[in-house]
Amino acid sequence: MLIEIGDKIISTQIFDRKFVCDLNACKGACCVEGDAGAPLTLDEIDILEDNLEAIKPYMRQEGIDAVEKTGVFYIDQDNEPGTTLVNEKECAFVFFDENGITKCGIEQAHREGKTDFKKPISCHLYPIRVKEFKDFTALNYDKWDICAPACSCGESLDVPVYKFLKEPLIRAFGEAFFEELEVVNKELNNNHHP
Repeated sequence: MLIEIGDKIISTQIFDRKFVCDLNACKGACCVEGDAGAPLTLDEIDILEDNLEAIKPYMRQEGIDAVEKTGVFYIDQDNEPGTTLVNEKECAFVFFDENGITKCGIEQAHREGKTDFKKPISCHLYPIRVKEFKDFTALNYDKWDICAPACSCGESLDVPVYKFLKEPLIRAFGEAFFEELEVVNKELNNNHHP
């Protein structure tokens, strides 16, 4: 089912599905698996280029080499910019911690106060995927089997996708939009439980 808030069309799966990332189980596979880099906006490309020197200390040498060779982004099969990949696999900006968990060099640089940019909004909003159309913006839940542990974790904690993504949703669309989502969630729950 789809609902409309302003110029946004939203899949009700973001209310129905439960989701909480479980990095110990998935090891951050979404930064490594898949057929493309993380979608980037043109503004984000500029930000990454401007902050690259601050981010490099948190990247692996392979990632630095890839970015120095081809830049921070490439154009994917959908003709959209995405983060540069290493060996057409993991994002160039990742590193692996001592437990083998994939971490984001961009986010680590941000955490340590080296940059104001947290990470690309497409990464921050995952598993919500945003698609811009001429007259509206679509928000859909992206089901990916590597996120099965996050779905189990979300079920056991009873956290809907939109609540798990409160911070990035506010970052992308503002506080008022998130408050509208809360209202919709309440209405959907009232309809389910008369």
